[in-house]
Amino acid sequence: MLLVSPPCRGVYPQSIASNPIDFSARGSYALAFQIPRPILKKECSMRFVCFNQKPKQHPNFKKRHVSTQNVDLPPVLPKNKKKPYPIPFKQIQEAAKKDKKLAQMGIEKHLDPPKNGLLVPTLVPVAYEVIDNWKLLIKGLAQLLHIVPVFACSECAAVHVASAGHNIRDCSGPTSSQRRGSHLWVKGTINDVLVPVESYHMYDPFGRRIKHESRFDYERIPAVVELCVQAGVEIPEYPSRRRTQPVRMIGKRVIDRGGYVKEPDKPCSSTLSSSPLADLDTLGACERYPPPTPEKVPKIAQETMNAYEKVRWGVTKLMREYTVKACGYCSEVHVGPWGHSVKLCGEFKHQWRDGKHGWQDALVEEVLPPNYVWHVRDLKGTPLTGNLKRFYGKAPALVEVCMHSGARVPQCYKAMMRLDIIVPDSQEADMVA
Repeated sequence: MLLVSPPCRGVYPQSIASNPIDFSARGSYALAFQIPRPILKKECSMRFVCFNQKPKQHPNFKKRHVSTQNVDLPPVLPKNKKKPYPIPFKQIQEAAKKDKKLAQMGIEKHLDPPKNGLLVPTLVPVAYEVIDNWKLLIKGLAQLLHIVPVFACSECAAVHVASAGHNIRDCSGPTSSQRRGSHLWVKGTINDVLVPVESYHMYDPFGRRIKHESRFDYERIPAVVELCVQAGVEIPEYPSRRRTQPVRMIGKRVIDRGGYVKEPDKPCSSTLSSSPLADLDTLGACERYPPPTPEKVPKIAQETMNAYEKVRWGVTKLMREYTVKACGYCSEVHVGPWGHSVKLCGEFKHQWRDGKHGWQDALVEEVLPPNYVWHVRDLKGTPLTGNLKRFYGKAPALVEVCMHSGARVPQCYKAMMRLDIIVPDSQEADMVA
């Protein structure tokens, strides 16, 4: 800090001239002039200038959002490493130390809904909105797949929305080296566009953990449906315990969960296709819904696109309060305060963990995977080639299907799709810098 004094009327004492000031102070405070206050008159004013401090912004100042023209494609995480933590590991350690300290002192942990097993009343309408749009999403996508061709690789998870598969050699299947990275394209299904992520349904998420031996006693349902059920959606086939008293914990130990309650009997249903649960699952969706007429295709595509955005918005809002765990090595997801104990992880170093999952907080992309595909301008155009790969963009598979059916593309996907880039010919690509 530099303390600057303008000329003022006053007499400086002789002690300042005889006793020089020591300028060996630390930092930028070495240029501070020590002037006795009683000697100066009132006309003398001091001005402070700080060179090592950022200028303060106005409290009402809003940073202008500038939309990017093009963004990088989503990175592919390596399979020989653990996924990065969504929360910094230091914050996880600090929170664990605080809980351990309170547990050693015998102090009960303070839990707010829904961490204590109670519902959040403001999120119940959000859960119902998500479940309604989830049904509309499955119905609309099943109808659009009768119109838009979709191909999937039989060796890897690659999907392509076009009249024919692309020629980009990026297959990562077990026999890809024999084909030099070329894909083996087959006709795609609804599960290739809307990747199914299932979770165990639990009547009481705070009850006993699912053991490896008892895993067949629990039903597997879509993770989005399980999240909505725990958030307050009432489905007779998937009952859930609604607590009136909160769960009490000291550290990681539950001291009061209200006892163990047996799950009620489920209502009998003849077949899955005739039950109301069929609308919540993608199994056999293309057979249940017939192809639409050409006049209704743009409307169905726009409704499907809006339903997809509302589902993502609702799932994001629910996951801010309700705990969802994901394995750091595989694609397993569990909706609840802690993960299950089923030993079915077969990814990196699963032998060291005896097949157990490495649970961590889940992301929205793990509950509702976007499944990015290469963006194609014309479905019946020339297939994509590998030497022009840097000029192509990507988009979620569902967005690509809806766009080719007549829906408007949301603004958040346009930068990654690279709509403003003109794809050159193969001969012109060598001359591009």
